[in-house]
Amino acid sequence: MSSEGSTNRGFTKAVILLLTALAVLVADQLTKALVVANLAIGEKARLLGDLVQVWHAQNRGAAFSLFQGGTVIFLIVSILSIGMVAYFHRSLRERTPWLHVVLGIVLGGTLGNFLDRLRQGYVTDWVSVGIGDTRWPTFNVADSSVVVGIGILVVYLFLTSPDRREATA
Repeated sequence: MSSEGSTNRGFTKAVILLLTALAVLVADQLTKALVVANLAIGEKARLLGDLVQVWHAQNRGAAFSLFQGGTVIFLIVSILSIGMVAYFHRSLRERTPWLHVVLGIVLGGTLGNFLDRLRQGYVTDWVSVGIGDTRWPTFNVADSSVVVGIGILVVYLFLTSPDRREATA
Protein backbone atom coordinates (compact mmCIF):
# COMPACT_ATOMS: atom_id res chain seq x y z
CA MET A 1 0.00 0.00 0.00
CA SER A 2 2.69 2.49 0.94
CA SER A 3 4.63 1.95 -2.28
CA GLU A 4 1.52 2.15 -4.46
CA GLY A 5 0.10 5.10 -2.48
CA SER A 6 3.42 6.90 -2.71
CA THR A 7 3.55 6.29 -6.46
CA ASN A 8 0.00 7.60 -6.91
CA ARG A 9 0.77 10.73 -4.85
CA GLY A 10 3.94 11.30 -6.87
CA PHE A 11 1.98 10.87 -10.12
CA THR A 12 -0.75 13.25 -8.93
CA LYS A 13 1.77 15.91 -7.95
CA ALA A 14 3.55 15.52 -11.29
CA VAL A 15 0.21 16.02 -13.07
CA ILE A 16 -0.46 19.13 -10.95
CA LEU A 17 2.97 20.52 -11.86
CA LEU A 18 2.63 19.75 -15.58
CA LEU A 19 -0.95 21.02 -15.95
CA THR A 20 -0.05 24.25 -14.17
CA ALA A 21 3.03 24.67 -16.37
CA LEU A 22 0.93 24.03 -19.47
CA ALA A 23 -1.68 26.62 -18.41
CA VAL A 24 1.02 29.26 -17.85
CA LEU A 25 2.76 28.37 -21.12
CA VAL A 26 -0.48 28.64 -23.10
CA ALA A 27 -1.39 31.97 -21.44
CA ASP A 28 2.10 33.31 -22.15
CA GLN A 29 2.25 32.22 -25.78
CA LEU A 30 -1.34 33.28 -26.50
CA THR A 31 -0.87 36.79 -25.10
CA LYS A 32 2.38 37.21 -27.01
CA ALA A 33 0.72 36.04 -30.24
CA LEU A 34 -2.12 38.54 -29.74
CA VAL A 35 0.35 41.38 -29.23
CA VAL A 36 2.43 40.40 -32.29
CA ALA A 37 -0.72 40.13 -34.43
CA ASN A 38 -2.17 43.47 -33.34
CA LEU A 39 0.71 45.87 -32.61
CA ALA A 40 3.83 46.80 -34.54
CA ILE A 41 7.12 46.66 -32.64
CA GLY A 42 7.29 49.73 -30.41
CA GLU A 43 3.56 50.44 -30.75
CA LYS A 44 1.61 51.06 -27.54
CA ALA A 45 -2.02 50.71 -26.54
CA ARG A 46 -3.43 51.94 -23.24
CA LEU A 47 -5.02 49.26 -21.11
CA LEU A 48 -5.61 51.13 -17.83
CA GLY A 49 -4.93 54.69 -18.84
CA ASP A 50 -1.28 55.60 -18.44
CA LEU A 51 -0.76 53.12 -15.59
CA VAL A 52 -0.82 49.89 -17.64
CA GLN A 53 -0.05 49.81 -21.35
CA VAL A 54 0.37 47.06 -23.91
CA TRP A 55 3.70 47.86 -25.52
CA HIS A 56 5.11 45.49 -28.15
CA ALA A 57 8.83 45.00 -27.54
CA GLN A 58 11.45 42.46 -28.58
CA ASN A 59 13.67 41.59 -25.63
CA ARG A 60 17.06 40.03 -26.30
CA GLY A 61 17.94 40.25 -22.59
CA ALA A 62 16.71 38.63 -19.40
CA ALA A 63 13.49 39.24 -17.51
CA PHE A 64 12.33 42.85 -17.54
CA SER A 65 14.74 43.60 -20.46
CA LEU A 66 17.84 43.30 -18.26
CA PHE A 67 21.24 42.18 -19.64
CA GLN A 68 20.60 42.60 -23.37
CA GLY A 69 22.15 40.04 -25.74
CA GLY A 70 23.52 36.61 -24.90
CA THR A 71 20.72 34.39 -26.23
CA VAL A 72 22.81 31.22 -25.83
CA ILE A 73 23.54 32.03 -22.18
CA PHE A 74 19.83 32.61 -21.51
CA LEU A 75 18.97 29.29 -23.19
CA ILE A 76 21.48 27.53 -20.93
CA VAL A 77 20.11 29.30 -17.84
CA SER A 78 16.59 28.22 -18.88
CA ILE A 79 17.69 24.59 -19.19
CA LEU A 80 19.34 24.78 -15.75
CA SER A 81 16.16 26.34 -14.34
CA ILE A 82 14.06 23.50 -15.74
CA GLY A 83 16.46 21.04 -14.07
CA MET A 84 16.12 22.90 -10.77
CA VAL A 85 12.32 22.76 -10.96
CA ALA A 86 12.55 18.99 -11.55
CA TYR A 87 14.90 18.65 -8.57
CA PHE A 88 12.63 20.66 -6.26
CA HIS A 89 9.60 18.76 -7.50
CA ARG A 90 11.22 15.47 -6.49
CA SER A 91 12.51 16.79 -3.17
CA LEU A 92 9.12 18.33 -2.25
CA ARG A 93 7.30 15.10 -3.04
CA GLU A 94 5.66 14.68 0.35
CA ARG A 95 4.73 18.34 0.78
CA THR A 96 1.44 20.02 0.00
CA PRO A 97 0.12 20.09 -3.58
CA TRP A 98 0.16 23.91 -3.78
CA LEU A 99 3.97 23.83 -3.85
CA HIS A 100 3.75 21.83 -7.05
CA VAL A 101 1.38 24.47 -8.44
CA VAL A 102 4.02 27.11 -7.64
CA LEU A 103 6.73 25.00 -9.30
CA GLY A 104 4.44 24.62 -12.32
CA ILE A 105 4.09 28.40 -12.50
CA VAL A 106 7.90 28.75 -12.56
CA LEU A 107 8.26 25.94 -15.11
CA GLY A 108 5.57 27.35 -17.41
CA GLY A 109 7.17 30.79 -17.36
CA THR A 110 10.63 29.37 -17.97
CA LEU A 111 9.36 27.31 -20.90
CA GLY A 112 7.51 30.29 -22.40
CA ASN A 113 10.59 32.46 -22.69
CA PHE A 114 12.79 29.46 -23.58
CA LEU A 115 10.58 28.65 -26.58
CA ASP A 116 10.66 32.28 -27.73
CA ARG A 117 14.46 32.41 -27.56
CA LEU A 118 14.80 29.06 -29.31
CA ARG A 119 12.43 30.01 -32.16
CA GLN A 120 13.17 33.73 -32.55
CA GLY A 121 16.34 34.60 -30.65
CA TYR A 122 14.36 37.06 -28.52
CA VAL A 123 11.35 37.22 -26.19
CA THR A 124 8.21 39.24 -26.91
CA ASP A 125 7.49 41.58 -24.00
CA TRP A 126 4.29 43.56 -23.83
CA VAL A 127 3.28 44.73 -20.35
CA SER A 128 4.37 48.26 -19.45
CA VAL A 129 3.51 49.62 -16.00
CA GLY A 130 4.23 53.15 -14.80
CA ILE A 131 3.28 56.78 -14.94
CA GLY A 132 4.39 58.94 -17.84
CA ASP A 133 8.05 58.33 -18.64
CA THR A 134 8.65 56.59 -15.29
CA ARG A 135 7.98 52.97 -16.20
CA TRP A 136 8.97 49.51 -15.01
CA PRO A 137 10.87 47.57 -17.70
CA THR A 138 8.51 45.84 -20.14
CA PHE A 139 7.67 42.23 -19.29
CA ASN A 140 5.31 39.36 -20.15
CA VAL A 141 3.31 36.55 -18.52
CA ALA A 142 6.37 34.27 -18.42
CA ASP A 143 8.52 36.86 -16.61
CA SER A 144 5.77 37.49 -14.06
CA SER A 145 5.26 33.78 -13.50
CA VAL A 146 8.93 33.10 -12.85
CA VAL A 147 9.35 36.08 -10.51
CA VAL A 148 6.15 35.47 -8.53
CA GLY A 149 6.74 31.70 -8.34
CA ILE A 150 10.32 32.06 -7.11
CA GLY A 151 9.22 34.76 -4.67
CA ILE A 152 6.62 32.43 -3.16
CA LEU A 153 9.16 29.59 -2.94
CA VAL A 154 11.74 31.81 -1.23
CA VAL A 155 9.19 32.98 1.36
CA TYR A 156 8.01 29.41 1.93
CA LEU A 157 11.55 28.07 2.34
CA PHE A 158 12.41 30.92 4.70
CA LEU A 159 9.32 30.38 6.85
CA THR A 160 9.80 26.61 7.01
CA SER A 161 13.59 26.50 7.42
CA PRO A 162 14.80 24.37 10.37
CA ASP A 163 16.74 27.34 11.82
CA ARG A 164 13.62 29.51 11.83
CA ARG A 165 11.49 26.76 13.39
CA GLU A 166 14.06 26.29 16.18
CA ALA A 167 14.22 30.05 16.80
CA THR A 168 10.44 30.33 17.19
CA ALA A 169 10.10 27.20 19.37
